[in-house]
Amino acid sequence: MNESATVEPTKQRQGIQSIEVGARLLRALAANGRSMMLRDVARNAGMPAAKAHRYLVSFMRMGLVEQDANTGRYDLGEFSLELGLASLARLDPVRLAGPVLDDLCERIGETVALAMWGNHGATCVRWVEAGGPVTVTLRTGVVLPLTASATGLAFAAFYRSPYLRRMLDNEVQATAEVRNATPTALLEALTVRLDEIRRRGIARASGSFNPGINGFSAPVFDHTGHMVAAITSLGIIGSFDLDWDSPMAQSTRDAAATLSRRLGHGSVDSSGEKQPAPARASL
Repeated sequence: MNESATVEPTKQRQGIQSIEVGARLLRALAANGRSMMLRDVARNAGMPAAKAHRYLVSFMRMGLVEQDANTGRYDLGEFSLELGLASLARLDPVRLAGPVLDDLCERIGETVALAMWGNHGATCVRWVEAGGPVTVTLRTGVVLPLTASATGLAFAAFYRSPYLRRMLDNEVQATAEVRNATPTALLEALTVRLDEIRRRGIARASGSFNPGINGFSAPVFDHTGHMVAAITSLGIIGSFDLDWDSPMAQSTRDAAATLSRRLGHGSVDSSGEKQPAPARASL
């Protein structure tokens, strides 16, 4: 008989307590965001300094922790960075967005969606319908215009890609021909609009892409500060408050910020410094 098959479930879940205790030191270093003296690491981890020192010596041998020879301060080591980057590389925005979208939909009672940058532009990859008497539906795979949708405007304001710039120029040119306007005038107006979106941290549109539909869209950033997706909320004009400071806008911002945090945005780099604010796309 296979001996492992007879082991009780509770026995299988038993771990090594010393590893769990030592992990408190790593959590303390990670949470502090900068190098620390031994007494501070020990206090934050809730253990005596002598005990903390023994763990830190072992962690230094493994590369999880390093110590500055001049100041004696401890910080996360190269192996900790490798583990963190490997974990971040495995994060899937679409998978992680599921519960965030569900929560947002339940909170505001409107259709919500996740869009990512695809081969043809800002593309809807997931959506959740509110299920009310009047709902807004999206189709997975639909590509949203950069200047006539909240989602597209969010990408135009925050996403970095030479291809986006070319698409934006083509879209402005086509719009100018339809409106019998000059591309320069449209670009100037769009520049002002994108600047406001960057200040507000969210894009909005009313009836431009879908007649009768209002929308907000907020950017989602990864651990490098790059925009990787947009969370969009949509509703019928008249019942969907499009004010910049409305609960609808704030809930959409909050959802995007939650997903950004789950993707590592705002984490510290190997030097202990916060990641810089995301660069802004420009016209």
